[in-house]
Amino acid sequence: MKIDVLTLFPSMFEGVLNESILKKAQEKEAVSIDVVNFRQYSTNKHQTVDDYPYGGGAGMVLKPQPIYDAVEDLKSKSSVSSPRVILVCPQGETYTQKKAEDFSKEDHLIFICGHYEGYDERIRYLVTDEVSLGDFVLTGGELAAMTIMDSVIRLLPGVLGKEESHIEDSFSTGLLEHPHYTRPSDFRGMKVPDVLLSGNHKHIAEWRQKESLRRTWTRRPDLLEGYPLSDDQKKWLEEIKKEK
Repeated sequence: MKIDVLTLFPSMFEGVLNESILKKAQEKEAVSIDVVNFRQYSTNKHQTVDDYPYGGGAGMVLKPQPIYDAVEDLKSKSSVSSPRVILVCPQGETYTQKKAEDFSKEDHLIFICGHYEGYDERIRYLVTDEVSLGDFVLTGGELAAMTIMDSVIRLLPGVLGKEESHIEDSFSTGLLEHPHYTRPSDFRGMKVPDVLLSGNHKHIAEWRQKESLRRTWTRRPDLLEGYPLSDDQKKWLEEIKKEK
């Protein structure tokens, strides 16, 4: 995968891209990442990228020219005909694990990180996706882009040690992930459930499915709306509801 990031603050990405899974993914050549300061595409002699909004108002608005030129340049160098161009914006579609899985199937992603008061509306004609992390506002799109990149890159083949590592992650199955335990089996009187020590893989798998359902019901019941429950899951859910 090729990822280009258009930002006015490229140094913000240095720590994130050079640590942990993102660093390993680049070393394994699963992904190639370029962070580009789109100020360099400004045709203004002062390299300004923003201006006052028409009609008045607070703040500055990003001009279309530098971003258009930057995206067009990156597209001209792309190995694919139509890269996904992602605008990180609080007005966009709320980001989900399903969207991460969708992005992970692409060969080239281009992120546009806004700053200041907002974008000139004409910039939106460039993009294929507008994505928001949630109903809140950040100073700029950089932190949101980093988060999305991390969630996508970890899904690429060979990035995680075991391919199944992400399959049972929260939201990947549509439900929240089951609880995890490790040594010691008794920590300050808090004991690991006996079933996990039993060695019975069938019972362990059943316990994990049931606990995943329990955690979803107690913490995010909205995820169960329209979820295709199996007969066993329906039975377990009724038992869980009775417990409460």
